[in-house]
Amino acid sequence: MDKQPIQVIGGGLAGTEAAWQIAQAGVPVILYEMRPQRFSGAHHTEHLAELVCSNSFGAMASDRAAGLLHEELRRLGSIVIAKADEHQVPAGGALAVDRGQFSQDLTQTLASHPLIELRRGEVSSIPEGVVVLATGPLTSPDLAADLHRFTGMEYLSFFDAASPIIVGESINHDIAFLASRYDKGEAAYLNCPMNKEQYLRFWQELCNAEQVELKDFERESAKFFEACLPIEELARRGEDTMRYGPLKPVGLTDSRTGERSYAVVQLRQEDKAGQLWNMVGFQTNLRWGEQKRIFRMIPGLENAEFVRLGVMHRNTFINAPQLMLPTLQFKQRPTLLAAGQLIGTEGYTAASADGWLAGTNAARLALGKAPLSLPGTTMMGALLEFISCASPKHFQPMPPNFGILPSLGVKIKNKQERYGRYRDRSLADLENWKTTHYNS
Repeated sequence: MDKQPIQVIGGGLAGTEAAWQIAQAGVPVILYEMRPQRFSGAHHTEHLAELVCSNSFGAMASDRAAGLLHEELRRLGSIVIAKADEHQVPAGGALAVDRGQFSQDLTQTLASHPLIELRRGEVSSIPEGVVVLATGPLTSPDLAADLHRFTGMEYLSFFDAASPIIVGESINHDIAFLASRYDKGEAAYLNCPMNKEQYLRFWQELCNAEQVELKDFERESAKFFEACLPIEELARRGEDTMRYGPLKPVGLTDSRTGERSYAVVQLRQEDKAGQLWNMVGFQTNLRWGEQKRIFRMIPGLENAEFVRLGVMHRNTFINAPQLMLPTLQFKQRPTLLAAGQLIGTEGYTAASADGWLAGTNAARLALGKAPLSLPGTTMMGALLEFISCASPKHFQPMPPNFGILPSLGVKIKNKQERYGRYRDRSLADLENWKTTHYNS
């Protein structure tokens, strides 16, 4: 066996998962993370797997796309999902975590593994040997330039934005009420109700608010990712756009009045103690003064104290369909693999899935085994097949969703039943794959 360590570049979710899977396969690994020597524009701590946008991994139910991907990863021994389960906080039907405890635990767990060496410092060029690139959407300029030289292609780009976080004690609980939509799961969301007059005034202020100016190159080259649009961008798309999006009141009734509001702003618990609350769907590029002024117009948030205001940053990703195989190997260099948002998958769970496969295949290469790809009927396999086989001309980041799975072969009108059938097929095929391929 080749005892040369595999090098993993980047200590986000994808890199953390990849390093763990390599070490669990019995292969030594060096995990590089440039923080705290150098921070990106979005990170604030030196811990591995820091969650910079939200503390939610998406819906837990396995008949939802994100939840199905969670379950697939649990069955494959994902360290990221195991720690997410361990540090879960109430969030209705979502898998949300205490992000501080989550990333600290992962850092300690990996640092204590006998086959993992954690090195702090920036990597400016792609190393030789078996390598996993998991540098994320904010890859450092030097390494990005080297990747550009290697691929001969420019990056694509889009904008990603983070929501503000509010101190729980500053929320007016005489107005905000605790409930989950349609009373599903634990009542884990604080809901700030708006009548029509309040909503329209709020909408008008958002439409006219001052934003942080983008640089010329950003305006020309970057696109918003539709699943993570800034709240002010949604507002400008029409008077009712927010009411059919993050502010929709459907399924939310104030038990104190028995009434449904015209619009509702939801806050999701950010930590286990319930001291911090995240404004759901309020990604924003507004100036910080504008955020405080306008968001305090929301009933219940008149005296809101913000521990983090919204930020927006440019994310970059490669044109994976031209460059990558479903095994996450580069076509022109099979010993180089990549994972995470860098390759155009979107979301925390997808990054963990990429890391799992990239790490697994990197270890197999070091052990002289053939790399694996997952069944296209699984959410994980379908997602990675999409990013390697989509049209390069119109390629954009893709989150897990049922639309990328192959047809069931029968028409099922009921959506919940249809998604349940997708789930059943996926998990059955995954178990069969594990027996015939992964465990062999």
